Amino acid sequence: MTPEPAVARPAATVLLIRDADGPRPLQVFLQRRVAGMAFAGGMTVFPGGGVDPSDLPDPALWSGPDPHWWGNRITAGADLAGRLVHAAVRETFEECGVLLAARADGSPPDRAVFPAERAALVARERTLRDVLTAGGLVLRADLLHAWARWVTPEESPRRYDTAFFVAAVPEGQQADAHTTEAVEAAWWHPAQALERWQAGEMELMAPTFRTLQEIGEYPDTASVLAAAAEREVAPVTPRVRKDGDHVVIVLPGDPDFEIAAGHLQPGGAT
Repeated sequence: MTPEPAVARPAATVLLIRDADGPRPLQVFLQRRVAGMAFAGGMTVFPGGGVDPSDLPDPALWSGPDPHWWGNRITAGADLAGRLVHAAVRETFEECGVLLAARADGSPPDRAVFPAERAALVARERTLRDVLTAGGLVLRADLLHAWARWVTPEESPRRYDTAFFVAAVPEGQQADAHTTEAVEAAWWHPAQALERWQAGEMELMAPTFRTLQEIGEYPDTASVLAAAAEREVAPVTPRVRKDGDHVVIVLPGDPDFEIAAGHLQPGGAT
């Protein structure tokens, strides 16, 4: 008897982007996860993680489009959409030290308190709501832009229904690698990361390399954010197949979907 697939847990991922010098300045922040982690161990990923019980939006600590707007944007109920946005902001602060928040008057937060507040959040001694309240801050939902929603294939023992957001790093803030969940982190031009993956020097899951391919079509941050505003976002469960030396995303409705795999490394191992 075929076992029932695991329930997909809601999660949020954030593509942090910035512009560097050069003719195509766009860069994206990527982390290589600790090899022993239960999900995506050793993979290079965008920052993010599962929705936490503490991810409960507070209208008094929220600025920008509300959960109902986000629900329409990412094809989800308002409650889930609000929690996904909240999780996206929390995970970005925990994993990268970038806080998508501001004072009520729109001025930036006091970065001097970031290390202590971040450590307390990671240790579960404080919630994001505590951090925002203590700093007189509001969550800036308007700094996030919906990009996609990917659901882990059914054959995976751990599954996630992940909303992918894109956000430009706020002026004056920097992303870092100070997280126990990653062994390294760096800024990459999308094409460079894909070259490393194609050479077998970097492991990427299907949604990650597809997203890198997509944003790599744009030269800079402004054009990615403009493209995000035009995208339709709905849950998609991808599979992949080999086409010569290349790995191709296969989506429901494509002819090869039933014979495609949930994951392939560039060398062809499943």
